[in-house]
Amino acid sequence: MTTQELNPTGRFSDRVAYYVKYRPGYPAAVLDLLAAEIQLNPSDLIADIGSGTGISAKLFLEHGNTVYGVEPNREMRAAAEEFLRDYPNFYSVDGTAEATTLPAQSIDVIVAAQAFHWFNVETARAEAKRIHKAGGWCVLLWNDRRTEGTLFLRAFEELLLRYSTDYTQVTHRNAKDVDQQAISRFFGHAAWRLQQLPNQQSFDYEGLCGRLLSSSYAPLADHPNYEPMMRRLQEIFAEHQQNGQVRFEYETQIFYGQLA
Repeated sequence: MTTQELNPTGRFSDRVAYYVKYRPGYPAAVLDLLAAEIQLNPSDLIADIGSGTGISAKLFLEHGNTVYGVEPNREMRAAAEEFLRDYPNFYSVDGTAEATTLPAQSIDVIVAAQAFHWFNVETARAEAKRIHKAGGWCVLLWNDRRTEGTLFLRAFEELLLRYSTDYTQVTHRNAKDVDQQAISRFFGHAAWRLQQLPNQQSFDYEGLCGRLLSSSYAPLADHPNYEPMMRRLQEIFAEHQQNGQVRFEYETQIFYGQLA
């Protein structure tokens, strides 16, 4: 395994364009849920930790929030700055979950979307407590791709298991299963809640290729698994497309609570 594969900060540097274009966003219903559950309102200051290319930040920016996107990966941070250039209330920050560089007691809501499983839990918790205003909330988001339910979803999962580089080690599904205790440690064993919302994406073949290659565990063109993987992907698309499209289904998982 390469140094970049071992280092979560650099895992996505060589596939940022795929990530921007093909990763799923978050349903607007997340905002309704958070408004009801944590009284989220447009005046709240958001720290989006591990903000990547800006997908999660966009959800809150469109709600009217000011968002500080904290991202250690230079390429992803630059992509977010371009993606969100029309939002004057977006601020790009070179930092990590463990050292955000944000001022103390400055943030109403901390968000981490598809990122928490890369954090050092204890250090990130201490930093979250430092930057939170009194009474602040934390929200952890994942788009959890379904692996069963349709023949296409099952075939795509089998493709990843066969051809990926380290899928079983870093898959978000495994990370969440393992990290239920880590989530409790992050919240300080305070009460936290989980709610789920449906989400989906539909792709033509070009989009399906992009969605696959946006994942850090999918081999790229210089890897011996790349060509056989892409041949199998083409077969899967031909077998399961309907009107030139295949559909990914997700459960958007929302963990939220206050730090003890």
